[in-house]
Amino acid sequence: MRDLLDDLQNCLDPHEAARASQQRPLPRRFYKDVTLGEAEDGFRILLDGRPVRTPARAIFAVPSRELGEAVADEWRRQEKEINPHLMPLTRLINVALDGVARDPEASAAEIVRYAGTDLICYRAEGPERLVARQGEMWDPVLDWLRQEHGARFVLSAGIVHVAQPEESLARIDALVPRDALRLTALVSLTSLLGSALLSLALFHGRVTPAEAWAAAHVDEDWNIEQWGEDDLATSRRAARQVEMQAAADILRLLA
Repeated sequence: MRDLLDDLQNCLDPHEAARASQQRPLPRRFYKDVTLGEAEDGFRILLDGRPVRTPARAIFAVPSRELGEAVADEWRRQEKEINPHLMPLTRLINVALDGVARDPEASAAEIVRYAGTDLICYRAEGPERLVARQGEMWDPVLDWLRQEHGARFVLSAGIVHVAQPEESLARIDALVPRDALRLTALVSLTSLLGSALLSLALFHGRVTPAEAWAAAHVDEDWNIEQWGEDDLATSRRAARQVEMQAAADILRLLA
């Protein structure tokens, strides 16, 4: 499972993507038409009538026409070359079909593990305005989990580890989907946001993608306000936000 998270993370850094592209020549676009075909296994992406396959040679198929059209648009937007770093939906679905689908319980367990040391349970010791901002953005998620799902989480100031109740983690486990596509999207969101609880709130419609992104970057935004932006960090963050939106789009288009 850690390998899966590493694979997802390696796709999020634009500088790593550029370096990878330089090391391996991109394949040239070999097709003219991209269409969507319906079959027993769902909706397939067809390149000049031939179905796309995953890296493991499985047929690339999704259960939703809306998601299929969004993926087809990624293939249509490729010009002279096929650049997988510009195809976040395609990459996530490849991970789902070739990886997560083989052992969904391992992926679900990783999300629950994240919840055990979740970002929103560790609060700054100061300054007061930062502490207040964290509470404003994070407390509603914890309130929702407590009030609607009986999952109570212990807060810590600073970086002192606190063990979360096993019952609460069991309730989190029950909120995690087991189908490969939604589960892969949730794994990606958890990695990108650094929070399983924010990711689950997004999955269950308690926050929007923009709200989840802002909540995950409270500390970073505070530091930017104090010290200014770093161009490299800003570029990487923008690339990661594109990946986050792709994962959120999968959840939305499968709803």
